[in-house]
Amino acid sequence: MNKSTLAVAVAVGVLAQQAGAAGFIEDSKASVSSRTYYFDSDKREGSTSTAPSNAGNRQREAAEGLKFDFQSGFTPGTVGFGIDAQALVGIHLDGGKGHHPNANTFSPSDTDGSATDEWSRLAGNVKGRFSKTEAHYGGALQPNMPILIANDSRVLPQTFEGGTITSKEIDNVTFNVGQLEHATGRASSNSTGLSVNGATQDSNQFRYAGADWKVTKDLLLQYYYANLEDFYKQNFLGLVHVYPIAPNQSFKTDLRYFDSSSDGKNSSGQAGYQFNNNGGFAKNKGEVDNKTWSATFTYTLGGHAFLLGHQRVNDDGGFVFLNQGAVVDSNGRPEGAGGASFYSFTDATVGSFIRAGENTSYGQYSYDFASLGVPGLKASIAYLNGQDIKDVNGGKDLSEHETDARIDYVIQTGVLKGFGTTLRHGTYRGDGTTLVDEDQTRLIFNYTYAFK
Repeated sequence: MNKSTLAVAVAVGVLAQQAGAAGFIEDSKASVSSRTYYFDSDKREGSTSTAPSNAGNRQREAAEGLKFDFQSGFTPGTVGFGIDAQALVGIHLDGGKGHHPNANTFSPSDTDGSATDEWSRLAGNVKGRFSKTEAHYGGALQPNMPILIANDSRVLPQTFEGGTITSKEIDNVTFNVGQLEHATGRASSNSTGLSVNGATQDSNQFRYAGADWKVTKDLLLQYYYANLEDFYKQNFLGLVHVYPIAPNQSFKTDLRYFDSSSDGKNSSGQAGYQFNNNGGFAKNKGEVDNKTWSATFTYTLGGHAFLLGHQRVNDDGGFVFLNQGAVVDSNGRPEGAGGASFYSFTDATVGSFIRAGENTSYGQYSYDFASLGVPGLKASIAYLNGQDIKDVNGGKDLSEHETDARIDYVIQTGVLKGFGTTLRHGTYRGDGTTLVDEDQTRLIFNYTYAFK
């Protein structure tokens, strides 16, 4: 039993004595969610439906995810206490050995390289509240900040273990600070250390601090600092402004800037802490050295939304973010810990568009059919084009592009109210052996029942 699970167990025992206290039960929430997921990935170069399990050329799998969430209220008093608990189960439905890549982030792999029948995990947090400040400690944390976003794009969500503090003592300002120590991947039952994809060592200290300042109802300013010990340090600055033109018109500006540099053992060149960042060029091989900025503008008119933007990754190295992709178990099999989200519009269905030197222009058109009397139905199409990518030798001769389409529908009334369907398709094409063409389709059914 890890220390966060033990802490939660002790807290449950203590708080059970106060279970009848006003607030702890009265303000509690519980829900059960299901997610049925079909995933089809076809790497076009040399793909075959009978590819061996570790080839990764053609993947066709389906799985069911079940999640139970409980969030208590807080006990009465100057300092209130509570607990959060989460139980997760993944059930593999289809996709034999020939359609399940061993290095996989959809479902775990068995000893023969095929998908396991099921995987599960149980986690929880203890929490405390004083005035407008909350502290959480445990293994069911799902942060959502510019410097770290818990990924929820497969069957089960990624979760983190550690401690966080969120404070709103100052009006219109939210402060966030914390230290995370482990992560549990989307396709795993086990927690692992924290790392960067491509490294072979890990770290148990990801520290961060930052603030969101709502200057006016239309203007948000952000600053965050993060440090993955022995890998990288990162500063983030953000600005989001919405200009209301008319009751059904607006113009949104979203500016983002990341400055990342090496830390500790990554700086000193120690083996295992250096990595080929995003499969591209680095001025100092294996070291983090990156500045990335983006500017995105969205014009909304009724149900229509038109988005245009540009992202620039500097020439010295690719963008860096937390991702435990290289972690393996005692038998040398991937832990299923890989797969991560990062705070960029170029985090697309297939590609990332974050290699050294890359200039990416992107656009998206989306429509909300509520304007036509069909609430819950939305559709979008996006295109991204990345140029000037530096290859591993520093030459600027690679490019990539992707077209994504998506449609979502959530039932608004009746017995199945809240039942959602999502269909996504991405077509990616790239230059060179490290930018492999891929078509990807995802069909997802989501439903959440909240107990009352």
